[in-house]
Amino acid sequence: MIKNLPRETWPSVWRGWRRRCPNCGSGPMMAGYLKVQKSCPVCREELHHHRADDGPAYLTILLVGHVMAPLLLFVFTTWRPDPLILFTIFAVGCVALSLYLLPRLKGAIVGFQWARGMHGFAH
Repeated sequence: MIKNLPRETWPSVWRGWRRRCPNCGSGPMMAGYLKVQKSCPVCREELHHHRADDGPAYLTILLVGHVMAPLLLFVFTTWRPDPLILFTIFAVGCVALSLYLLPRLKGAIVGFQWARGMHGFAH
């Protein structure tokens, strides 16, 4: 990518959501479950500048809570399942949704930071 050109925000966020490099979209961004690589193995874009910190965890809790709480109320008032069954289903659902969202939201935040030139991602 040529420097000093404006970067598109939403394509970069979408690439990050897919856990791909926000620059080229083909190289993997993550070196592990949540560890961001120092640079893209395909286009060599440096990714170590990111400062996602607690943002992905906060957004994960926010989204999981806003999805699962109304669903819990609906299931409880509609079918009145046994409390142990209700707890088991929703505990597994909350953990599964959290594990799915956390790395994707981290990638999206890194993609957003890259697109906006934040924290050392200079244009």
